[in-house]
Amino acid sequence: MKPNIAFVTGGYSTEAVISYKSALTIEKNVDTDKYNVYKIDITPQAWYYETAKGEKIAVDRQDFSLTIDGKKITFDAVLIGIHGTPGEDGKLQGYFDLTGLPYTSCDSATSALTFNKRYTVAVAAFAGINVAKSVHIFKHSPVTPEQILGQLSLPVFVKPNNGGSSIGMSKVNEAAGLAGALEKAFKEDDQILVEEFIAGREFTIGVFKSTKGVITLPITEVKSKKDFFDYEAKYQGLSEEITPAQVEEAIAEKVRSTAKKIYELFNCRGVVRIDFIFNEAKQAAYMLEINTVPGQSEASIVPQQVRAMGWTLKEFYSALIEDALTRKVKN
Repeated sequence: MKPNIAFVTGGYSTEAVISYKSALTIEKNVDTDKYNVYKIDITPQAWYYETAKGEKIAVDRQDFSLTIDGKKITFDAVLIGIHGTPGEDGKLQGYFDLTGLPYTSCDSATSALTFNKRYTVAVAAFAGINVAKSVHIFKHSPVTPEQILGQLSLPVFVKPNNGGSSIGMSKVNEAAGLAGALEKAFKEDDQILVEEFIAGREFTIGVFKSTKGVITLPITEVKSKKDFFDYEAKYQGLSEEITPAQVEEAIAEKVRSTAKKIYELFNCRGVVRIDFIFNEAKQAAYMLEINTVPGQSEASIVPQQVRAMGWTLKEFYSALIEDALTRKVKN
């Protein structure tokens, strides 16, 4: 019997557009000889599976099952492909924990923690990982640009505290630009992180867990054609990504070992992508953030790294699913 796998896509935030881009790659590369795969779209309006005939079948949220032609279908594991809420912030993971379904991402606690950029860097710093100096601001208790610049030195990055995909993010080089950057970020979130800029090379690395243990993927160096790696640089081709990175082994090993330490520290599962700045003056890797549902579109970094490792995406998604299946609750 082939396991039934629910592949969830969509989401409730502006990042749903990225989820659908990832879905195209995942659908094309999941091994349907090994698994019965059902793509389930999770939207604010409905959770549904669309049949080949275009019929939309609602998910029974009591036990996350489908009834197709009078036959009830339950799942052995869930492949999570939702960027943003509720698939990346722990909400869906909590629901699957309650229904006893294993899934391919980090658990609800880790997902919720890493979705909050400030809490992530605080936990990492507590464990001795290098991070940028930052200020955390809440919409309900405003802070003036002057107060921020009393604590941080320019240039700074201003970013929504929750979410990925760099939507709402700005780099501020002069004090005059800070108020506008705060306003832009507050449109995306009611919490903001303002971080000091760290000079150095930008590296990003995928780390995943298979049934054989934790594996680091080849490192990518990101060279943005813009001032920083923002949404356009990420998704509209305005960056150069070199995979594998052309970097001496001593630096690569520092990035790999720090990434592995972070993966263990945050009790990660599935594939995560960790972004770093390597400061050459200090010869140290500074962690920027952890993406627990990294992009999977053809142009995305993790698929590039998987191919650079010599694996096919089919082998990679199978490894993630097999690892999730080991956590299946035996009835």
